[in-house]
Amino acid sequence: MSQTDVAAAFAALEAHRVEIGHRRIVDLFAEDHTRFDRYQVRLDDLLFDYSKHRINDATLAHLMTLARAADLEGKRDDLFSGAKINTTEDRAVLHMALRNMSGRGYFVDDQPVMPDILAERRKVNDFASAIREGAIVGATGSYFTDVVNIGIGGSDLGPAMAAKALSTFGVSGIRVHFVSNVDGADLTDTLAMLDPAQTLFIISSKTFTTQETMTNAHSARRFVAAALGEEAVSDHFAAVSTRLDLVEQFGIKPDRVFGFWDWVGGRYSIWSSIGLALTIAIGPKHFEDFLRGAYEVDQHFEQTPLHENIPVLMGLLGVWYRNVWGFGSHAVIPYDQRLSRFPAYLQQLDMESNGKSVMRDGSPVMRATAPVIWGEPGTNGQHAFFQMLHQGTDVIPVDFLVAARPTVADEYHHTLLVSNCLAQSEALMRGRSREEVETLLRAQGMSEARIAELAPHKVFEGNRPSSTFLYRQLTPNMLGRLVALYEHKVFVQSAIWNINAFDQWGVELGKELCGRLVPIVNDARVSTAQLDDSTAGLIQHRRALLAG
Repeated sequence: MSQTDVAAAFAALEAHRVEIGHRRIVDLFAEDHTRFDRYQVRLDDLLFDYSKHRINDATLAHLMTLARAADLEGKRDDLFSGAKINTTEDRAVLHMALRNMSGRGYFVDDQPVMPDILAERRKVNDFASAIREGAIVGATGSYFTDVVNIGIGGSDLGPAMAAKALSTFGVSGIRVHFVSNVDGADLTDTLAMLDPAQTLFIISSKTFTTQETMTNAHSARRFVAAALGEEAVSDHFAAVSTRLDLVEQFGIKPDRVFGFWDWVGGRYSIWSSIGLALTIAIGPKHFEDFLRGAYEVDQHFEQTPLHENIPVLMGLLGVWYRNVWGFGSHAVIPYDQRLSRFPAYLQQLDMESNGKSVMRDGSPVMRATAPVIWGEPGTNGQHAFFQMLHQGTDVIPVDFLVAARPTVADEYHHTLLVSNCLAQSEALMRGRSREEVETLLRAQGMSEARIAELAPHKVFEGNRPSSTFLYRQLTPNMLGRLVALYEHKVFVQSAIWNINAFDQWGVELGKELCGRLVPIVNDARVSTAQLDDSTAGLIQHRRALLAG
């Protein structure tokens, strides 16, 4: 890879944008009636439609040139080979091995990792089945009716998102809850609905030292001990961690500890033992279907030519808008209430991965990196922020996700849902001109003076880009595919920007400062003299509020 070649590819894209910047997407469709057929990719029943973008064949050619200048294919090979591409932590990145469904071997430091992965997967599946079937019970002999996963970040967002998305595949009689916030309200509100005798807690923390997780874990432990006695703790807790010593001190049995490896990043860990709560919720068979969906995308990403490769196209379109057009955010709108946590999951996946300001060699990045990722389910968003999407001053590319048929929902409701999704993508593209607005208002019998006054407010600029993911149904397999597509899209963009997508040093400083502040906030006798004026002033004001 040569940064000179990358710069030249970006310069060509900038010049190309000037050439086509005046072209409207609707005009591109009018000129080419095969556009939809040519600007889509299918992966079995999943269709990725990228025809509603500000692109033509020349745009795609320039983007492919950029991808090759950045050595995307070589970096992809490094990813799958087990090379230590997480250079700042000297680690491989092999979450793909966790969902490997073939006989392929994966290696770290020349050591095979698949035997350990398969053994841990069997251990998780056996434990989950025993909980679901009532073979493992609580201290009083009661079946578990509730499972509480206590984690944060990747130990919470992924399993929580997937458990909600796949709730219709769950077993009756077991509810799964997720607690992450150190705000006591999160745990308190959850515990209020639980019977300690029928509750299993899973503590998900690789180091078993994460402040938020362990604070919640110890509170949950007191909840069980107060109700059932100290000796009951071991029957009501399991852990996903690598710190066997700390887990033992907590009181968790060794056979209820599940591990994973340092080459599994937190935001990529849902495929590992971190998925224990999800496996209990939906069962080992459905969890395997989830893994298989991601594995199928891994094969597609690794083996498909760039111009037909869905994650590659997703990533390059994002670079086109972020760096060439200067669009600073990206919306993800699932038309599926059960995917309500999917945008929040993608926020961590994308912004924690690519929110970087230095390249892999430590030099400053040459261009803007991660856009702001945000979204909510349709149709609720249509009555909230869609006003900005349609008529705001910022152009915000959108991903729409929708299933052809519902998962346990009324068919007519789903017809309305799909119709709304398609209407929004069409409206963003088409818009409504001043002339069209005036014609409509005249047809309503409005006076010319009133038309002149009102028309500017009813004009929609249109020409706003979107992609649509249309698939048969939201199943475990399809959710696995969707998550893996976005994982690899993030990697594609990191390759173009030449950044390390697999560390997260930006979260460390806040943790360090919090550790320093806790004793000061906790004890009004401790001086605030060493703090900045704002922080000191806020602490003093809190002390006054508590004293009053």
